[in-house]
Amino acid sequence: MKLILIKPNIGRQEHSLYVDEGRMEPLMLGVLAGLTPPDVEVVLYDDRMEAIPYDEPADLVAITVETFTARRAYEIAAEYRARDVRVVMGGIHATLLPEEVAQHCDSIFTGDAETRWTEMIRDAEKGRLKPRYDAPAGVGQVDHNLCGCLPRRDIFRGKGYLPISLMQFTRGCRFACRFCAVSRYFGRQHYIRRIDEVVREIETQKPKFIFFVDDNIASDHRELSELCSALIPLNVRWISQASLDMTRNRRLMSLLQQSGCWGNVMGFESINPDSLRDARKSPNMRTFSQYREEISVLRDFGLQTWAAFTLGYDHDTAETVEDTVAFALKNRFAFAAYNILMPYPNTPLYQQMAQENRLLFDGKWWLHPEYRFNQAAFQPANMSPETLTELCHVARSRFNSVPSIIRRFSDLRLTLQSLSRMATFWRYTLLFRKEVHKKHRMRFGLK
Repeated sequence: MKLILIKPNIGRQEHSLYVDEGRMEPLMLGVLAGLTPPDVEVVLYDDRMEAIPYDEPADLVAITVETFTARRAYEIAAEYRARDVRVVMGGIHATLLPEEVAQHCDSIFTGDAETRWTEMIRDAEKGRLKPRYDAPAGVGQVDHNLCGCLPRRDIFRGKGYLPISLMQFTRGCRFACRFCAVSRYFGRQHYIRRIDEVVREIETQKPKFIFFVDDNIASDHRELSELCSALIPLNVRWISQASLDMTRNRRLMSLLQQSGCWGNVMGFESINPDSLRDARKSPNMRTFSQYREEISVLRDFGLQTWAAFTLGYDHDTAETVEDTVAFALKNRFAFAAYNILMPYPNTPLYQQMAQENRLLFDGKWWLHPEYRFNQAAFQPANMSPETLTELCHVARSRFNSVPSIIRRFSDLRLTLQSLSRMATFWRYTLLFRKEVHKKHRMRFGLK
C-alpha cells in the first residue's frame, strides 16, 4: 500500500500558487508517518513549495485541514477523487466542522491520530475504509503505548524547511479564551507528554534548534520546570509559545534561562483591559498595568519575546491600534504579530458574532471566493471591516520597517547576547518583513 500525505497551501498570489519561504516542517504529518506501519510506503508532498503529482499512483491520500487551508485542501481532494484515489481528511478544522469536511473526502478523521490511525490504515488496505473515525483529542499524547513511536523526519528531506525542528511537550491549554479554536478542540484540557519521551526524541534527532509547538507550554508550571531541568544537560536551544503568567514564577524563569530557552511567542492580545475581559484572557488580567512587570521579568532573564496582538475587539478604535504598535516599538520586542480577531468556526466568538448578525462572507469566510488573507471577516464595533484590515496591515508594516528593525536589534540585553542570536534575529526579521507584504490579501485556494 502507498500512502501520500499532503500539507495544503493557503492559496495564491495573483496567478500563481504562493510559495512560503518561511515554511517549517509539518510536524503533524511526521507524526502520522511515524504511526504508519512500516510495510506501508509513505510519501509527503508540501503544497507550499512543490507541485503535487496527482497522477502518481497511490492507494490512499491523507490531507491535514486547517481553517485557512480548507478551500485549497478541498481542491486537492477533488483532484485525487476524480482519479478514483481514496482521500481521508483530518486536522483541527475537520474536528470543528466534520459535516463540512466530510463532503470533500471518502473518510474523515476527528481528534488526534494516535488511538485509531493504524486501524484506519489497515481498513484502507482491506478496502473497508469507514466514512468516519472519531478519536479523542490529547489522549495519545499521554499514553506511553501510543506515543512511544517518534515522528518520521526523513519525509522532510529536500523540502527546504527552516532549520528548526518542531517538537511537542504538551497539547491543549487550560484557559478559555473566547476566540481560541484550540480551547474548543481540547475542551480546555491540557495533556502532558512524558519527559523521558521528549528527551529520547531529542537525543535521537539531535536538533540544532527546537520549536516546541505547544499551544501553551507554561500551562502547568511544575511540569514545565521538570522539562527545563531535563533539558539543561542536553545543551539545546529552544523556543515555544507561553502565557504571560509564567513571569510570576521566578524559579521557573531561571530554569527556562538555564535550559536554553531563547524566548517565546506570547499572547499579549491587547493593551486594553476591557478587550482582555471581552476575550476572557485570564492570565493577562491580573493586576493589569500594561504588562510593565511581566516585560521587566522577561528582560531580566534575557528572554526574547514574540508579542502576539489581536486587533478588532469591540473596544478597539483606530487610536488603540496605533497605541498597540507604539507599545510594541517602545518595548523593543524582538518580533511582533498583529492579527485581526478571527471568528473561527464553533468558538464562542463565532457563535456570538453569528447571533449578533456581524459575520461577513455568508459566515463561512474560509470558503468564500471573495475573502482574502488578513482581511476582517466580521463587522467591528467602532470602524469598518476595511478600516480594520488596513490598520492591521499598517501596523505590521510599521513594526517591520527598517528603522524599527535597527532599533530592536540595538537592544543590548537581548539581541546582542551572542553571535547566533544576532544572526537569528536578522534572518527571521527580514523574512517576516518580506512575508508581511507577500501574504497580504492573498486569495484562498487556487481556483
